[in-house]
Amino acid sequence: MASKTTLNAKNLEALGTERLAQLLIEVSNGNAAAKRKLRLELAGAQSPKEAGRAIAKRLTSIANAKSAITWKKRKAFIDELQIQRLGIVEQVGSSDPEQALILMWRFIGLANPIIERCQSGDDEVIEVFHEACVDLGPLVAAAKPSADVLIDTAFDALCENMYGQFDKLISTLTPALGANGLDRLRQKLEAFLETSNATDLSTDVILRQNTAEYMQSIAERRKQRIAKSALLQLADAQGDVDAFIAQFEPWTRTLPESAILIARRLVDADRATEALDILDAADVDEDDWDRMDWQDARIDVLEAMGRKEEAQAFRWACFERDLWADYLRAYLRKLPDFDDIEAEEKAVAIAMADPELLAALQFFLDWQSPDRAAELLINRHSEIDGNRFEYLTPAADALAESHPLAATLVLRAMIDFAVSKGRSKRYRHAARHLATCAELAPRIEDFGAFETHETYVARLKSQHGRKSGFWANVG
Repeated sequence: MASKTTLNAKNLEALGTERLAQLLIEVSNGNAAAKRKLRLELAGAQSPKEAGRAIAKRLTSIANAKSAITWKKRKAFIDELQIQRLGIVEQVGSSDPEQALILMWRFIGLANPIIERCQSGDDEVIEVFHEACVDLGPLVAAAKPSADVLIDTAFDALCENMYGQFDKLISTLTPALGANGLDRLRQKLEAFLETSNATDLSTDVILRQNTAEYMQSIAERRKQRIAKSALLQLADAQGDVDAFIAQFEPWTRTLPESAILIARRLVDADRATEALDILDAADVDEDDWDRMDWQDARIDVLEAMGRKEEAQAFRWACFERDLWADYLRAYLRKLPDFDDIEAEEKAVAIAMADPELLAALQFFLDWQSPDRAAELLINRHSEIDGNRFEYLTPAADALAESHPLAATLVLRAMIDFAVSKGRSKRYRHAARHLATCAELAPRIEDFGAFETHETYVARLKSQHGRKSGFWANVG
């Protein structure tokens, strides 16, 4: 049973309205957001129209503001935006959807200038406008604006979608627009692209034209990109994969990220053969960050085509090349009972012999096999690159409890690198690693061919005793 002093609605109601009112005045004193919330509630208590006026007044103030939104102000500002957004939906929308719809479009129109005022953390601000786009759905359904008004308003918003803040707009409005409305919106966007006369931004042209013309051409190009993005979303809403593909210039379809987008939609349209052709034509570089996404897409396409053996072979090839544990897990799940044991043993042998020690180490840690990771480090300790602290530090942490010798070898590699190379900025970390080695030493039953902790420290002092910056941290 909850205490009578617990903060909940029932206990607060017992205080009575007069006392609660006094407390609210005290709590809101010095809190501008709380005061605005209370004023909005009071306006809403009078009528939805009064609430709408209060919101409209506040939206005008926000629109006129020019000061930067620093990280210190960001949370309070986001709270303020949410108060206005929810006020539109809850206090106005429930009884006057037409007015609420007008207010929500005004609210959405504030997005670009607000985001541009943010000095950091604009993703959180953008999320507020994503929510506002979703709010439009029920408001449009209730207000029932004319198709022409809805199409024109949506078009204007989409053309201002500079930061992706309106990416949910088309999917939200799809039920209200219907097939005809979506088609008309698409035609409007296509007409805009056809009539857009963006300036050629070659170096010669840039040098010849004045700054105003150049900035105008930049704005035109930006709007073109925004319109193309909107057409992609429209194609998805209409389920038109050919219209989706048409938005990509032929040369861009060989980019891995574009090929993936196109292939996934072709699979959804039961055109997996074309999807495989698109993926195989992509220019995938061994060092591309999106190569794993491309590989995942290719496996999905092969599965959709019923070419399961090829999908399995590709999973194994992906694992062998990069030792990514996810591919091995997926490969083993597809094998018959008991076959997976033999395949796992083969995978372990491949990892143990991989020329990239850190890749093998990361695999065993991801595979949750600390025994194998320790064996790898002990057998190939001379290959440990003490400069790769981003891999070695978490490895030492993971192995310290169950395999103190292997963890010690990793820590020593980082210490040796920092001290021998004179990396003074790492001395503090190296000293901490040495202290950890001292803590691990009593738990190591047999150092084997490796130096004991005392011998290692003595050698370190003999070879690097003049590195005073390091030894000062050790004390």
